[in-house]
Amino acid sequence: MGLERIAIVGTGAWGTALANALARAGRRVTLAGRDQTSADAMARSRASQRLPGHPIDARVAVAATGAAVLSAQDVILLAVPSQHLRDAAGRVAPMLGAGIPVIACAKGIERGTHMFMTQVIAECAPAAVPAILSGPSFAEEVARGLPAAVTLAAGDEAMAAALARALGSATFRPYHSTDVRGVEIGGAAKNVLAIAAGIVAGRGLGASAAAALTTRGFAELFRFGRALGARPETLTGLSGLGDLILTCSSVQSRNFSLGIALGQGHSPAQAQAATGLAEGAFTAVALVELARQAGVEMPIATAVAAILDGALGVSDAIENLLTRPLRAEG
Repeated sequence: MGLERIAIVGTGAWGTALANALARAGRRVTLAGRDQTSADAMARSRASQRLPGHPIDARVAVAATGAAVLSAQDVILLAVPSQHLRDAAGRVAPMLGAGIPVIACAKGIERGTHMFMTQVIAECAPAAVPAILSGPSFAEEVARGLPAAVTLAAGDEAMAAALARALGSATFRPYHSTDVRGVEIGGAAKNVLAIAAGIVAGRGLGASAAAALTTRGFAELFRFGRALGARPETLTGLSGLGDLILTCSSVQSRNFSLGIALGQGHSPAQAQAATGLAEGAFTAVALVELARQAGVEMPIATAVAAILDGALGVSDAIENLLTRPLRAEG
């Protein structure tokens, strides 16, 4: 498949980092801004406000999202937050030819509809081929060209493999899969669990508690994934366990940093204002509601959702988790 021309819709940190990584790999890359004014400004400055200190590669074209840009592409990446992906998919849909791959680069579940990102793409852009890119990767490191491995999933194996080759390089390595839902579940659930890990760090509960939280959090992720049909090897792979380990252990993760602020006593509003956009804060309620519908118990994720909604204080949430009945591990 000829997949050399790639457009990235979204000029934030992740979109900019992906653009630089793909340009280094020799692809023809266009970074598409929301409007002409912002695109012109970025084209002049060669910088994204969301990724300071990392100039946009000179080989990356910067333009406004429009028919002239998107209709000439082989692949579209939607590098926008999960709760804005519906708007982005709807805007690009009229400009797409039939069978064009549209890859979601967000990790989350849409609030209200409980849809995963590829489901949103399929609904808004029915002519597109939905795919998902997820895994343990920080934008700043990818922008610098440091090694990272992720998972790229599409329903058709040949398409998934072709997309992985199109986006891959020596330092940015997508492993391909057809387990679309499993990849999406890992990315969405780990963001919520990373907030819990941050709370443990913010409260100073120690390394033992952090290890216990991450392990029991993964058990929740695994139960949820299996209930929704995900493959075990996906959940224990890069986009599941791998991404959970990364985001539960580094302040580069906004979700982990949000949890630290909550653990230190800041209100949900104060914590979110201080840390910026943390996908897990918007996914938590949708994840818990979807788990409840599937009959899956997720006490850690449920506690995070309650804390973020102001229904439960951090101290009470910790006490509730520590006083749960002892049971067999599983």
